[in-house]
Amino acid sequence: MIHGPASDAEIPDWISALGIDGLVDIHLHFLPKPVMDKVWAYFDQAEEHYGMAWPVRYRTSEEERIETLRSFGVRKFAPLVYPHKPGMAEWLTSWALEFAERVPEAVPTGTFYPEPSAVSVVDGALRAGARCFKAHVQVGAYDPRDELLDGVWGALADAGVPVVVHCGHGPLKGAYTGLRLFEEILVRHPELTLVLAHAGMPEIDFAFELARKYPRVYLDTTMVGVEFTLRGNPLPPDWTDLLAEFPDRVVLGTDFPNIPYSYATQLQAIAGWAADDRLGEPFLRAVLHDTPAKLLSV
Repeated sequence: MIHGPASDAEIPDWISALGIDGLVDIHLHFLPKPVMDKVWAYFDQAEEHYGMAWPVRYRTSEEERIETLRSFGVRKFAPLVYPHKPGMAEWLTSWALEFAERVPEAVPTGTFYPEPSAVSVVDGALRAGARCFKAHVQVGAYDPRDELLDGVWGALADAGVPVVVHCGHGPLKGAYTGLRLFEEILVRHPELTLVLAHAGMPEIDFAFELARKYPRVYLDTTMVGVEFTLRGNPLPPDWTDLLAEFPDRVVLGTDFPNIPYSYATQLQAIAGWAADDRLGEPFLRAVLHDTPAKLLSV
């Protein structure tokens, strides 16, 4: 089963053969329709922004996207939301919590922004059962070291709830992106359960350095090792050595629905890494199910 599913249609049989009851995806997106429409409009202009086309593969209604994930065998997922300006975080968090109430596969999630209400928004979401948060430093264009967020990082560290953070320079460098900058948060809050979105691309080597120094740092697979991103973000030559060092600190993420290729493509990439004799099917089961399930408490 190391070869991976050749198409989306093959995913259910493939994961069943691995001996897991479904996939647990810690990094995909559902957003209120007006916000999702704006995200898709941005990707429509990807050649202007990124210098290459980015056709959104699963551009369908919310109901259809939920059914698509079910057809793949995604048992649980974290529907991540993120604000790009003040005043959005509380609304998006409320929406995400409501979404989880009506979609059994969705875990409750939340988000935040550096504003006076940040700590109360996060505290309220934790009390409401949020089991994962999203911070998008690049899109939000904010400094994660902002004193308005110090209480947020502390609350999340104390709660042991994971936060998926896009703080890497890819696909575009931001004013406050960079893993070295974000390490300042870990210095202050070493118990923070941090999931580095996109494995910290393009600073993958440093992402693993953080994993060595901080036992609650994880890397997600979102857009890692697929042809679309390999053009500008090649994997380190010792990639499988790094994975073998941290086989239980890598978790499935896909960026569904906003990917320009099939969901199976990401699974194929992960399966390719597992071809290394030190990894194999135990690694696949950990990445695709066991480790993200543990993080999300499902």
